[in-house]
Amino acid sequence: MSKKKVTTSTGAVVKQKPLGMRIWNHRGYYIMFLPVLAFLAVVHYWPMLGIRYSFYQYYTVMEPKFVGLQNFRNMFATNQFWTAFGNTLLLSIMKLIITTITSVVVSIFLNEMGNLFAKKSLQTIIYLPHFMSWAVVAGIFTLFLSASNTGVLNGILHDWGVLDPNTSISFLEEPKYWRTIFYIINIWKETGWGTIIFLATLSGINPELYEAADIDGATRMQKIRYVTVPALANTIFTVLILNLAKVMNMFESVFVLYNASVYKVADVISTYIYRQSFGTAVADYGYSTAVGLFKSLVGAALVLICNWASKKGRGRGII
Repeated sequence: MSKKKVTTSTGAVVKQKPLGMRIWNHRGYYIMFLPVLAFLAVVHYWPMLGIRYSFYQYYTVMEPKFVGLQNFRNMFATNQFWTAFGNTLLLSIMKLIITTITSVVVSIFLNEMGNLFAKKSLQTIIYLPHFMSWAVVAGIFTLFLSASNTGVLNGILHDWGVLDPNTSISFLEEPKYWRTIFYIINIWKETGWGTIIFLATLSGINPELYEAADIDGATRMQKIRYVTVPALANTIFTVLILNLAKVMNMFESVFVLYNASVYKVADVISTYIYRQSFGTAVADYGYSTAVGLFKSLVGAALVLICNWASKKGRGRGII
């Protein structure tokens, strides 16, 4: 059998060595890769074998019983599932849009600051919340929004006369307030981290564009509108596409803030799966697995859609 010919980086055409010889020549790299491969296989791929239970009725006290697509029929016929699915899309997409817009505005504001010390100090203050765990963030805002005497916001409303002294609002237990509070908390926690990408883009803008705008007599707002924002457009589009592919993975930020009284507006697919698996006396793991498989399929579809949109908008995909 003739050896396959390949073209090197210098343009020379040479005969390719047999696979076994190539592996042996690069054995050091393969040996270093083995721990990573083992980790991926055990942590990411081995658990995927559990997908088969989505076609079983699998209670904790019984042997698995094959039921075909019955779990999926039950899922699509359950109102709680559709509520969680709708909340997942709404909360994720709204959070993505709001935090992206806020990050862009803050990054432009920081870029326009002339005092370097004030700029660096403000950047640090804005970044800090990102490094807090969601459990800590939930604890802080639970105390701040508490309906008890220790609740800061209720105390301010009492002092201002907005609320009667004997009346308090349980903000995190009121469906009409919960989503707004959730978006505000996400803005506070994630805006600083989001500005890093946009500030990096702003630092790469050609200064000659601003000099030309100054010569033309453009104001600061006009330079932001006609130079800064267009330069950020491609980055904004990329960030939206990359994050849109992850909208089905929302869990921790909701789990630490919600409660039974706001399930209608706060329950998402991941928390719904958690409650179905661990919130009942006799859990049906087959049903939970079916919901998880559906979530994964929707997430995969979103990735493919985002990849297609990226190719259309940027000329190259994300995968």
